Amino acid sequence: IDLAGGWLDQPFVSKYYPGGVITISLEPTIQFNERSGMASSTRRAAIELWGPRIPVDEYEKLSKILFCYDNPPGTKVISGSQDTIGIVYPGLAKAHYEGEYWPTKIDHILDERLLQFIEKSIYLVMLGPREDGYDVLDDTNINEENAKALAVSVDQCWGAIHARDVKAFGASIRATFEAQVAMFPNMLTPAAEKLIDQYRDKVLGWKLSGAGGGGYLVLISGEPIENASQIYIRREID
Repeated sequence: IDLAGGWLDQPFVSKYYPGGVITISLEPTIQFNERSGMASSTRRAAIELWGPRIPVDEYEKLSKILFCYDNPPGTKVISGSQDTIGIVYPGLAKAHYEGEYWPTKIDHILDERLLQFIEKSIYLVMLGPREDGYDVLDDTNINEENAKALAVSVDQCWGAIHARDVKAFGASIRATFEAQVAMFPNMLTPAAEKLIDQYRDKVLGWKLSGAGGGGYLVLISGEPIENASQIYIRREID
């Protein structure tokens, strides 16, 4: 799942302003819906390529292999590399993009205190799969100002995680979502807005998984949220 910066892995966004995408690799503790911004198509590609287990090798090498397999020659709409990185890298990763499909660097964190902080702060509420015919690219407002706002929110999120500051974490997630919607208004459907309104005064931050239009509402809270699912981050296996 992308925590912050989603869309910056696409050159048509990061060419305006460079920035990072923060991802966490999840254990499948629940059955995630298809077409819900949880990298389901890339997960299927990984299973086709490797079966039920990711092989042992360098994480960046494996991520590149999966990215190429998921986007074979002739692919018209290229899936961003944030999904392959999020699947392959255990724990927490921040990939930095500068106008290309592959990041110029990837920061990787496996600090147990930080992973537990994230797990305790994130809650998922199901919104439902994206509707047929949904096109997030039908109406966009991509420019330097909006791309910069997204990039800045990512750095704020990275800092909040390292400080284990749940209030700052929530504020940064809210900021990243606002920057995304400013560029891609179709991400926020009436149904999503209605669900957000139910939690607006109860949580510290919110965003939608993936490209929005459905999927999961990702909530940040310092207190348990009723009827919401928590996540478990995949750790590195010795």
